[in-house]
Amino acid sequence: MTKRFISQLFVQKTLVLALALLAVSGYAGAEQAANAPEPAPPQEVFPLPETLYDTQTFTGKVLRSGGRVDFVFGSDRPFAQCHASTIAQAPSGELLCAWFGGTEEKDPDVGIWYARFTNGAWAPPKRIAKVNETAHWNPVLFTDPEAGVFLFFKVGPEIPYWQTYWMKSADAGLTWTDPVELVPGDNGGRGPVKNKPIILSDGAWLAPASTELGAWKPFCDRSEDDGRTWTRSADFAIDPVQVIGKGAIQPTFWESSPGNVHALLRTTAAKIGRADSTDGGRTWSPMRLTGMPNNNSGIDLEKLDDNRLLLLYNPIGKDWGPRTPLNLAVSSDNGETWQDLVSLETAEGEYSYPAIIRSGDGIVLCYTWRRERVRCWQIPAAAFE
Repeated sequence: MTKRFISQLFVQKTLVLALALLAVSGYAGAEQAANAPEPAPPQEVFPLPETLYDTQTFTGKVLRSGGRVDFVFGSDRPFAQCHASTIAQAPSGELLCAWFGGTEEKDPDVGIWYARFTNGAWAPPKRIAKVNETAHWNPVLFTDPEAGVFLFFKVGPEIPYWQTYWMKSADAGLTWTDPVELVPGDNGGRGPVKNKPIILSDGAWLAPASTELGAWKPFCDRSEDDGRTWTRSADFAIDPVQVIGKGAIQPTFWESSPGNVHALLRTTAAKIGRADSTDGGRTWSPMRLTGMPNNNSGIDLEKLDDNRLLLLYNPIGKDWGPRTPLNLAVSSDNGETWQDLVSLETAEGEYSYPAIIRSGDGIVLCYTWRRERVRCWQIPAAAFE
């Protein structure tokens, strides 16, 4: 065998081996690529409004002014999840906070819970209402200085057919009447659906209401006898071309001058809606969209003594968008334009369904904190100076 033949044979074997190694390497690489985890989709970035204060600075102003930032209860709680908190101040000064709690929203063990803030601390939570073995929803606390504190809430396994119940306390939440239907025989939801009623200059109660049977339809319930009977307005007109999706729900009300009432609303159109009434809530203008973003989650508003408005909302302009951050904004022109004061929460998670009221020395607000707790801010008026 010649040296030349041996050299050719060696080269051929080397080439075969190299090709085999390349094939194995290519197969392994392809297998690794096939088994590699899918790359995470890029996170959607939302434009956020500038705020006057950062969270730390505003929190410091609140605390230095004598305010508080508390969880209403700790992690050792008698329910797995909680949501839709509401706040009220009794005529005697005590704060009351309520929410629904249970295994998970819509589960049959979900009931209405509450706690009282007295002597500088929140008392342990207690279950206050469980009408039957179906889900309970959206408690709303409301104070009439002459009549006491009222609690409204929804009952039923399905939102489109839920019923409204109410209770009353004349002793700052120590004892309550038995729950009864607000409008006997109603299915769909009369009375307040998420946000507190307001008392008009003529003494009438106006409850921000809505239904969710098919389309979402907001309306106003008016009572002239301290809640014993109610008169329902027509549904607010909504242009389906302007408002894509189901519509609007969960209004929040304020009265700018006698008989002139206004509503901001949660919508499916990525913006907060607005409607207005010139006759004490009996009739309403068609709803229009404002420039304020909305993530199809709840909002709430409170009018101050100097006619400024404070709004709590998630500044995310996307239907079913993230429920963070949670912002506090102020308006000095009856809700036409807004300045964001601060993001109360900025971390990942859910910070939603806020409630806000005036207190004896400022405002009090609360909201869902990751469906695990309820956070409450007591903010003296001095913090806004």
